[in-house]
Amino acid sequence: ELIIAKNRDRAVDWVVQETAVYGATRYLRLNTTNASSITSIIWNNTNPTSSVFSIGTYEYINANTEDIIAYCFHSVESYSKVGSYTGNGSADGPFVHCGFKPAWVMVKRTNASGNSWRIFDKSRSPDNAVDKIIHANLSNTETTQDNFDFVSNGLKLRGTSTDVNANGGTYIFLAFAESPFKNTNAR
Repeated sequence: ELIIAKNRDRAVDWVVQETAVYGATRYLRLNTTNASSITSIIWNNTNPTSSVFSIGTYEYINANTEDIIAYCFHSVESYSKVGSYTGNGSADGPFVHCGFKPAWVMVKRTNASGNSWRIFDKSRSPDNAVDKIIHANLSNTETTQDNFDFVSNGLKLRGTSTDVNANGGTYIFLAFAESPFKNTNAR
């Protein structure tokens, strides 16, 4: 559902595929604020399966004799969630169902440029609102802005930043659970 690939031998962009919104016809770059772009040469217009993903002729992730690394993520019940949502631009933003209380979330707007990859976590923001932010694509220090509440089964958007909640904005996210256990019993 989400692939982050990088050429380890050259200083080129990190290439991202997500299937929650666009699938194999578009890509994002983890190190930029660009919106998603249309291409067929990166992912071969082929969505990944549970065991393989396809790469095309794009030199950033398919250069002859160069080392490429790929981080591949998919949703696992009560552990992780790859998904998408549409913002409403309101401080009473949409609810995003994950099926668990998040501990770590990365969000990126896909339909407009100029929006950072934002990372939120419960370690730096142990209470709601989760307001401490680091950026995957910037070398900035941590910033603060109300954006989310981490609730028992997902995210509740509380901020109006276009990076996470523009009216009509399309976003992808990757979330990991605070207590990643399914069907656990106390003793």
